[in-house]
Amino acid sequence: MRKLRRGSREISFPRPKTRESAGLGMARKERGGVTNLRHFRETRINNNKRPLKRFLKGVARVLFHVLLVALSAGIAFSLPYTVSFIARNFWLYWSLIERGNIYLMSVEIVAAVLLILLFSYIGRNWKDRKFARMAGGSGMVHFFPTRTFWAQRRIKKLKKKQGVAREVMIISSTGFRTFADTRGDLHSVLQNCRDAKIMLLNPYSEGASIRAKSILDPNVTRENFSEQIRKSIDFLKGLKAVQKNIKLKLYGDTPFLKLTILGDYVWLKHYHPGFDVHRMPEYVFKHDQNPGSLYNPFYQYFLTRWESPDIPEYDLDTDELIYRDVAGNELRRERFHASQYGVTSSATNDLANRVNFSHPFTF
Repeated sequence: MRKLRRGSREISFPRPKTRESAGLGMARKERGGVTNLRHFRETRINNNKRPLKRFLKGVARVLFHVLLVALSAGIAFSLPYTVSFIARNFWLYWSLIERGNIYLMSVEIVAAVLLILLFSYIGRNWKDRKFARMAGGSGMVHFFPTRTFWAQRRIKKLKKKQGVAREVMIISSTGFRTFADTRGDLHSVLQNCRDAKIMLLNPYSEGASIRAKSILDPNVTRENFSEQIRKSIDFLKGLKAVQKNIKLKLYGDTPFLKLTILGDYVWLKHYHPGFDVHRMPEYVFKHDQNPGSLYNPFYQYFLTRWESPDIPEYDLDTDELIYRDVAGNELRRERFHASQYGVTSSATNDLANRVNFSHPFTF
């Protein structure tokens, strides 16, 4: 900004933009325009589908009630004929059964089996209701023991519904299969969220080395972690370039929980030594007025980790680690590179040649 004093007034003139800055600004505007246009198209398509879904749901409800009324009417009209048939033939059949021991034994066995099935169903239903009350008391609304094809589709659909235009908080190891990969559950969620706070594993820390060694597979190394985290950071840089409010921090201890907070929902997994985290069961907790809900402890766990001064923030613009005090004031900055963690340059130069992304393990 240039200033020119004219009499008692001071006139300011904007500094002319350089060719590089103008080009960068145009590129960011173009990327932002493409993203906004894509988001507008997706929103418009979803809004166009909503009336059709509501109409189909209404038709299904009407057909269900029509079928119920027809069934009850059929039972009511057939009741006189059923009673008259039983009255005419009951004693005839009973006389045959009474004189045959085989028939009596058969009736007893069938009755015993039916009673066993009935009481087993009642007992199982009572236990299911008890577990349902326990799950409801803890705030759990979903549980996915395995990731089948249909479960994966439902998980992705639920996360997209819960996270769009909401605040997203993530604790993960590399984040590659979580959001960097186009097939990830949160890939589209991060593109359409309001803001995001993400914590990933520092690829050069001792925690990354311990996690890599805990998986008994020769293809799983710390170099895999480094490459996948680099791709995740590049993805977040792309979101930052289109004016997304994205913040990233890198922690150094061993991964413990894979935690995702999407508005009023918490998605939770745990890192078990020797197991791929994507094969572990996933729990979903909802925020409500219940004081016993586990949503609040997990939410506070994330905030405690996020506000810890021991976990530096990663500047997506300058590739620097920012260390802050408890009050959030900046203390110092450090350039993020492998040498400061004792990793040799030859290992990082050969990184791309040593990583195999076709391996089923993801971190």
